[in-house]
Amino acid sequence: MYIYIMSKISLTSILFLAVLLFGITTLSAQNISLNKTSTLIQPPYLKAGDTVAIVAPSGILKNRIGEIEKAKSLLKSWGLHTVVGKHVFNQANHFAGTDDERCEDFQNALDDPKISAIWCARGGYGAVRILDKLDYTKFKINPKWVIGYSDITALHSQIHNEGFESIHAMMCTSLQDDTETIKETILTFKKALFGNPLSYTLKGSSYNKTGVTSGELIGGNLSILQTMLGSKTSMNTTGKILFIEEIGEYKYHIDRLLQSLKRAGYFNNCKGVIIGDMTKIKKNTTPWGYSIEQLILDVLADYDFPVAFNMHAGHAKDNRALILGRTVDLTVNNEQSTIIFKN
Repeated sequence: MYIYIMSKISLTSILFLAVLLFGITTLSAQNISLNKTSTLIQPPYLKAGDTVAIVAPSGILKNRIGEIEKAKSLLKSWGLHTVVGKHVFNQANHFAGTDDERCEDFQNALDDPKISAIWCARGGYGAVRILDKLDYTKFKINPKWVIGYSDITALHSQIHNEGFESIHAMMCTSLQDDTETIKETILTFKKALFGNPLSYTLKGSSYNKTGVTSGELIGGNLSILQTMLGSKTSMNTTGKILFIEEIGEYKYHIDRLLQSLKRAGYFNNCKGVIIGDMTKIKKNTTPWGYSIEQLILDVLADYDFPVAFNMHAGHAKDNRALILGRTVDLTVNNEQSTIIFKN
């Protein structure tokens, strides 16, 4: 009888521990991207005399010397100094140098206490290949703004999970366009960089899902957000307002990306969604049948948070700056929407 009771107690204990461990494992898998800090750290805003590093962590910069020179001139006109990464113009097939070379430039900029901001020269593809090589130890002692969009979403996600704000804004290659045609792009980039008040009034849309909410702004390129799923670089969306943009995809592919995020629980605890530019959507031989706006709303139909369309941010010329990780107040109506960044 004694042995039977002890065996029963032992079996019960084992079962309890198994359930507990399973629960912890499941919780860890679902929340792999929980931030180490609840409030993100804001790097110091720039001031005249500060230095910006230009690096190329992604695609090749072929015949782009002119844009880099324009970027240096723009920064100089704001009273800023510039250093250009040693490997920026290297060519390694698709990339601006080998993974190690691109990582070296980015790491040097992260580590250098004299650098106040890191401005990515272009996107394309390649940032994900250096994520696991980067060390943020010195960056955390001397944090700085990391700036870019598109493929740079991978770095924004990593920096967010390290507990810091970053800036979704134009890159050096944006200066291939006449500066007169991208005035707001440049102006809002400067505002974000120097700490001037930032707010937007968006054109209304009949597709808007109305409401009022507040939360940390996260997000970026839809394809990159989806490819981060299941990794330590995927962000925790709980209580956050998600911004998404995309370029050059078929509608069915955008649906696939959104459905993948939905099935992973990405939208379950969001406070709101802001839709940026969906640029150069490809036409399939079999028509999708309705608008990109309706496609997005169909995916988000199960949620009651507000959804705002017509944010000018992404791959269009009018690419306005967003401070990722910053709390914003979002008000969405059919007539207009407003986004106000809190200081």
